[in-house]
Amino acid sequence: MRSSYLDEDVTILLKDITGQVEPLPATIREKRIQSGTHYCEMLPLEYVPSSAYLKTYEQALELYAQITADALARLGDAIWAEKNGKPVLVSLARAGTPIGILLRRYIRKKYGFDVPHYTISIIRGRGIDKNAMDYILERHDPSSIQFVDGWTGKGAIQRQLIEAITDYPEVSAGLAVLSDAAWTAEKCGTHDDFLIASSCLNATVSGLISRTFLSSDLIGPEDFHGAMYYGELKDEDRTYEFIHTIESHFRYDLQPEEDRKTELTGLEEVHSICEHFSISDINLVKPGIGEATRVLLRRIPERILVRSLDDFDHLGHLYQLAMEKDVPVEVYPLKNYRACGIIRSIGDC
Repeated sequence: MRSSYLDEDVTILLKDITGQVEPLPATIREKRIQSGTHYCEMLPLEYVPSSAYLKTYEQALELYAQITADALARLGDAIWAEKNGKPVLVSLARAGTPIGILLRRYIRKKYGFDVPHYTISIIRGRGIDKNAMDYILERHDPSSIQFVDGWTGKGAIQRQLIEAITDYPEVSAGLAVLSDAAWTAEKCGTHDDFLIASSCLNATVSGLISRTFLSSDLIGPEDFHGAMYYGELKDEDRTYEFIHTIESHFRYDLQPEEDRKTELTGLEEVHSICEHFSISDINLVKPGIGEATRVLLRRIPERILVRSLDDFDHLGHLYQLAMEKDVPVEVYPLKNYRACGIIRSIGDC
């Protein structure tokens, strides 16, 4: 699989399908998804960020670099301790990949150990890439595997992982993320719903790789799940700008964060939002800053909910995107999250 990642940072277990799938605009994808076509059988057109949005991204990267680095350090320490000093990182493509690279670099700098790092595909409703899992398990102790992602929204991927790993009883289904606002991950750097700058962009902060793809006409029984390489975006690639910025803020003497209690779990809060807005399909509700950003970048949003309209530090990029796409932003008493995206139902698309 081609990418802009360095070979030493990650082994990418994906099949290169560049040029074999035509990316679709959001309006077409949304109608097909809500009519029953699985999202993994299509790829979205990449959003080309405006200069105003890129400026907002750069401000977010600078503002939250230390918070991101500290969450990553706490997560790296937890992984090292739980895996007895011999972890194998398996990041979930594509949002988990830069986080896995940063974890690998943190552990190498603090503990002097070169952690093996793979990135593989897991797809909601379809499961984990079993060929990729078999590849890893042929080479490593199953007890050493640590799955990595960026953040949790409703916790759907954690639940999908638990289901998928029943086929691998010696592998832990515990997920490690930087931000676990849903309170569903096994390990996290923080439960705060903070802005991870890599969530603001798509391929250009993810090694120029698309989201993963699975369709029987292109992915055979012996193949890894697929992805495209966006070589035409190489001049806009900010992958290592993000990685190097966070890496430059590493601190190695942090204490674990104290847990705080919440009134509702993330999933309970989503059900409450569904009830309030009379939404019958829970998949149309995408809580958390990262998921709300994805709604604006990839889907057809109906509205964005925010805890506070004054929270420009965390949500400035959302306000910029919402303005560009003419999407209303509303205040809502969110408990676990700072923002939540609501996807427009098919009847309104």
